[in-house]
Amino acid sequence: MELIIRRAVLPDGTRTDIGIDQGRIAALAPRLPAQGAEEIDANGQLVTPPFVDAHFHMDSTLSYGLPRVNQSGTLLEGIALWGELKPTLVQEAIMERALAYCDWAVARGLLAIRSHVDVCDDRLLAVGALLEVKRRVAPYLDLQLVAFPQDGLLRSPGAFDNLRRAMAMGVDVVGGIPHFERTMADGAESVRLLCEYAAEQGYRVDMHCDESDDPMSRHIETLACQAQRLGMQGRVTGSHLTSMHSMDNYYVSKLLPLMKEAGVAAIANPLINITLQGRHDTYPKRRGMTRVPELMAAGIDVAFGHDCVMDPWYGLGSGDMLEVAHMGLHVAQMTGQQGMHASFLAVTETPARILGLEGYGIALGCHADLVILDASSTVEAIRLRASRRHVIRRGKVIASSPAQQAELRLPGRPAVTDFRLAEHHRVVRTGDAS
Repeated sequence: MELIIRRAVLPDGTRTDIGIDQGRIAALAPRLPAQGAEEIDANGQLVTPPFVDAHFHMDSTLSYGLPRVNQSGTLLEGIALWGELKPTLVQEAIMERALAYCDWAVARGLLAIRSHVDVCDDRLLAVGALLEVKRRVAPYLDLQLVAFPQDGLLRSPGAFDNLRRAMAMGVDVVGGIPHFERTMADGAESVRLLCEYAAEQGYRVDMHCDESDDPMSRHIETLACQAQRLGMQGRVTGSHLTSMHSMDNYYVSKLLPLMKEAGVAAIANPLINITLQGRHDTYPKRRGMTRVPELMAAGIDVAFGHDCVMDPWYGLGSGDMLEVAHMGLHVAQMTGQQGMHASFLAVTETPARILGLEGYGIALGCHADLVILDASSTVEAIRLRASRRHVIRRGKVIASSPAQQAELRLPGRPAVTDFRLAEHHRVVRTGDAS
């Protein structure tokens, strides 16, 4: 074996050694008799497949303050800012920012990202930049690109032609933004056109859908209908779906079974949805994020995305998917043990399934892509936003971080030089869902 990880705890609570050979998982057993050329003692720490971000905008990341700061903090001012910035974009600068973000991601165990890239610039500068970034980071990060007509497929002249050009250049997924078209009818037409194009060409679809507080923004219904009509079950995703937060319960009771039958997945973006939605409310103020627990209960795949990091829409963020899961479970009020564990899966296994990642997971034959966390369970990992002790790609350690610890010198108490939060007061160990 090239590498053996000893005494690992898996997300489901299983305790095992993990044997790795030729970049894949070759053995799983409580006590592997084999010896490894290299060995890591996990010592009861959580070992998980890498984090996956199912919804991001890498073409705009780390551009906060360019050309100016979003003073209102609204979605529409962010879109306007991006429109101002686009004519001044330089391909090398986009690549530099994106590569810097990929470094952040790897350090935090985030090894797969689906990024939307704007195709409403006739130069397709961002498309070219991110395709080159995708090539450069391929040895250590899976970057999947979505052709995203930010200004509207029908609303923006030439957008559909640009989208086709982007796909021909090597972009992976067809995107859309039906709620940003001029009319509801145009939005529905854009969904039809894009789904038919994707079905003909064999592409996946991931649309920004109903990112609005308007309960009558119901393009997810059209997206599900088209997915079912065209036989695209399992290849179509609706991102954001924030209007569902404001829809009446009767309509949603019809919508969820339609999404399930159509095999349409959902991606919520907790940090951004809670920030951008409900801006027209005084009080009571809506949370804005889509109905995550209800979607999960209906058997629909639901992932959490980071969406934005330091860009015209959001001035915070660090590429930490545990921060995303932490916000998601709070906004969705999923604070039971099972709900918290489901939130961990929403940034690991579920988005990997939505993206169609090959060889993802901890099973014989899977890629040896793993993260060892300074926590003993999925719930503890979220609670502490646990340090990533080791990040492993194809059996090689590519990033490491120290344990979360502090030196305490409290009056009237003996000094503690190795106070580790992950080992202090484990009061819920036997009740952990994981």
